[in-house]
Amino acid sequence: MYDEEEVPVELRAQRTLNKGRIPEMARYLVESPHDYVFSAITASIGAEIDFIEVDKNSNIGNLKVPMDAQILINDGQHRRAAIEEALKERPELSQDNIAVLFFVDEGLQRSQQMFADLNKYAVRPSPSLGTMYDHRDQASELARYLALNTKPFAGFTEFERSTIAVKSSKLFTLSGIKQANRVLLGKGTKEGFNEDERQVAAKFWESLNIYMPEWIQVQNKQLSAAEFRQEYISAHGIGLQALALVGKSLLTLSDSEKQKKLKLIANINWLKSNPAWTHRAMQHGRLSKAMSNIFLTSMQIKREIGLPLSKEDVQKENEYLSA
Repeated sequence: MYDEEEVPVELRAQRTLNKGRIPEMARYLVESPHDYVFSAITASIGAEIDFIEVDKNSNIGNLKVPMDAQILINDGQHRRAAIEEALKERPELSQDNIAVLFFVDEGLQRSQQMFADLNKYAVRPSPSLGTMYDHRDQASELARYLALNTKPFAGFTEFERSTIAVKSSKLFTLSGIKQANRVLLGKGTKEGFNEDERQVAAKFWESLNIYMPEWIQVQNKQLSAAEFRQEYISAHGIGLQALALVGKSLLTLSDSEKQKKLKLIANINWLKSNPAWTHRAMQHGRLSKAMSNIFLTSMQIKREIGLPLSKEDVQKENEYLSA
């Protein structure tokens, strides 16, 4: 059993174990027992060790480590804890192997420096790139499908970064589309999408596109994406997320009623300078992507197209506006 004893930060060479990360990592192992990928663990051995070569000068052999040796994990403590947790549910995983890179422990200062060096240049991929390459996650699969096949996203999606460069010809980020679909269909971060929901999402965005004049102008090269982003809130993530929130309400209506409301979206003034967006999408003259601002923006859109507002939403709106 690995010792997780709490010690002060100055006396250890690793971060405190974040137990909240373990269940998700363990679930990944349990649900993908044949094709999971974990990178190597890095550890330091605090004892005298012997290396016995199989063949002379081969650099391949057996490492003899005393059973009472103290082993410090410099990198990979969460992987180790997740493996331990996954073994409780899938004991057969004990037959698998994970690579371990061993160093001789040269003291606390050296171990702390190793931790710093191992993490200094580690950069997580952007949410969009993670979405692009994640073939297990159904939300990512849906976002990719829409980005490649559905208006307004096809041809106007940034797949690699989660922010759009000033002069880019793109309008949407892949991670933004993924989040908008979750909002539209009322899904949590761990929930998947079935084929019917996939078609509902595709149909909604295609239908909405018809009533978004500036989107169409950019698609027809009548308006540059850069100018669109500079002047309109509908060119940004807050606009997409707010429209998804409105769409969630629209999906509860009959087809005919939903179509009537969608048509009214074409009359909305999406300019940042429109006073209707002040303290909603715009805060102190700048766009705000906070969840409260997304909600407030969606409430204004609902009013403009005549969607009924619940007492709870109106109360929530008043609380946000008076904060």
